[in-house]
Amino acid sequence: MKTEMKPKILSREEGDHMWYLGNLSTVKANAEHTGGQFSLVEDLMAPGYETPYHIHRKEDETFYLLEGEMEIILDGRKYQAKADHFAFLPRNIPHGFRIVGDRPARMLVMIHPSGFDRFFAELGEPAQRLELPPQVEPDIPKLLETAKKYEVEILGPLDLFITE
Repeated sequence: MKTEMKPKILSREEGDHMWYLGNLSTVKANAEHTGGQFSLVEDLMAPGYETPYHIHRKEDETFYLLEGEMEIILDGRKYQAKADHFAFLPRNIPHGFRIVGDRPARMLVMIHPSGFDRFFAELGEPAQRLELPPQVEPDIPKLLETAKKYEVEILGPLDLFITE
């Protein structure tokens, strides 16, 4: 159910900050402000961070890389991205990414429709500072359970699915 949209203007430091799987995620807009149309999250991601290869069944994702470098694995193909690159990843297409190089990456992630930002909140914790958190091992059973709840199919490690 869509709700009424509300204007929102934030500085770079404003938003709902959380530490999520060794990264700093800041929700800038969610369903409450966009009428359920999209969520916008700013992510600061540690060098070496990578997602599993996965499929979203309900959401499309759009990435705009502001700083750093990443590899995007989309339907088995590897793409290199650096600052000012854009990627649109439609639902039902297998994908994942990793941060490459020795610097963190900063990106904007728009998720359509909204709601998937709650996935990050369920797996994360409020950020104590606006910086990368101490690195810890992820709780894999909790990640898999939360992914299932949000209709995300985890296929496995990225490297197993690179075909080109």
